Amino acid sequence: MSPTASSDANASATVVIYSGGMDSFTVLHRAIREGLTVHALSFDYGQRHRRELDTARQVCGSLCIPHQVVDIRAIHGLIDNSALTNSAIDMPTGDYDANNLSATVVPNRNMILLSLAIAKAVNIGAERVDYGAHGGDHILYPDCRPEFVDAMNHVAGIANFEPVALHAPYLHARKEDILRDGLAMGLDYRQTWTCYEGRELACGQCGSCRERLAAFAANQSVDPLDYAIDTAQGGL
Repeated sequence: MSPTASSDANASATVVIYSGGMDSFTVLHRAIREGLTVHALSFDYGQRHRRELDTARQVCGSLCIPHQVVDIRAIHGLIDNSALTNSAIDMPTGDYDANNLSATVVPNRNMILLSLAIAKAVNIGAERVDYGAHGGDHILYPDCRPEFVDAMNHVAGIANFEPVALHAPYLHARKEDILRDGLAMGLDYRQTWTCYEGRELACGQCGSCRERLAAFAANQSVDPLDYAIDTAQGGL
C-alpha cells in the first residue's frame, strides 16, 4: 500500500507524530480537516531543548485533542552522537544540505518513533499513523526518504494482527509546498517552533531556521516568529 494512497482517507482515527514544528503542525491540521479522530503523539528523547514539546502541548490543549508526550529519555545514550541530542556538539549553521548539517542526524530516530506510534495505533484501534517527512529532508535524512517510508509502511501492515497504514502526505513535497497548504488553511505558524536552538528567540542561522525562512519567502509571506537577527537583511 502506498504511504500516500487515497484509500487511507477512509480511516476513522489516526496517530499523528507531532513534534511541535511547522511540518507536523500542518500534518496535524490536515488530519483534523479530514474529519479523523486525531491522537497527537510527541516524544521526549533527550533532544537539545523542549521548546517544540512545550509548543505541541499548547496547540493540542487549544484544539482539545488527545496528546501524549512519551518519555523515552532512557535511550539518550544510544543516540547522543548528534548535535540535536548533545549540547557539547556545536550546532552547525548555514543552508540546509548534507555537507554542513550531517551533525544533526539522530541515529534511527524515525524508525524508533514510528514503531512506538504504530504500537499506539494498534492499542487504540487507529488505522493510520501520520508523520511529516518531506522532500526537502531526502538529501540529509535517510529515514525521511520514500524507500524508507515504503518499507516501514509494509512492516506496519504485517507487524500486528491489525494492519496500520503509514501516511506521509508531504513525502514528495517541498517545505514551501507544506507552508502553502498551511497558509491556505489559515494556520498560524506562530504556534510552531522550528529552530534547532531552544532560546527565547529563533536563531535565524541554523539550517532549520534558514529553510523555514526560505519557505516563507517563496510564499511571499513574513514568518510571524521573532528572530535573534534581522532576517530581512541577513537571515538568508
